Amino acid sequence: MSTLLDAVHVKKTYRLGKVSVPVLRDASMEVRTGEWVAIVGSSGSGKSTLLHLLGGLDRADDDSGPIRFGGEDLRRFSARRENHYRNRDVGFVFQFYHLLPELSVLENAMLPALVGLSRLRWLSSRTALKDRASELLATCGLGHRLSHRPAELSGGERQRVAIARALINGPKVLLADEPTGNLDVKTGGGILDLLADRHAAGLTLVMVTHDAQVAARAQRRVRIEDGRVE
Repeated sequence: MSTLLDAVHVKKTYRLGKVSVPVLRDASMEVRTGEWVAIVGSSGSGKSTLLHLLGGLDRADDDSGPIRFGGEDLRRFSARRENHYRNRDVGFVFQFYHLLPELSVLENAMLPALVGLSRLRWLSSRTALKDRASELLATCGLGHRLSHRPAELSGGERQRVAIARALINGPKVLLADEPTGNLDVKTGGGILDLLADRHAAGLTLVMVTHDAQVAARAQRRVRIEDGRVE
């Protein structure tokens, strides 16, 4: 399998007033195409920070090594290419769903596909987008919930909407930050089964978790402690 995503000697420091707080000190890892990798470690070890850097949601320090997608250094991306990367190449799933309460399940799932579309393009493609979102939601077990609002759903159902939303643009890699962390064991198991199905269909998956049982579902585990990959 070829390398899809890799980080080389990555550093990330946050400023809190006059104090510098190093979160990632020297983190290196690679993710191969079609792989399911779990990033594990104690609270505050830098797991989520590394995931956010891999997804282009944050930037590493100036003296950091590169983060590359398909061999391309993210730091060399133009603003347009960076937006395309975050919207099309990568899908994101978070612990707290981040659904828009005023939108229906179907509208929430469609949202990333609407980014950058003019009204004319939206009008010409809306049927196909609705069909695509409806199909994804049905695959996630929510075909009967399309018109509901997030407040009418259980936690597990909200996370399924978030997964459908993350997949709507056909990303090459799905980045999941504690996707079962806000759910009970049974509901979380259902979410892991759904992710496993997508992985079996060829999706590359990188998942942050503090739970050893959740991490055991992955093909490979990468441990971070004190800002370094062990």
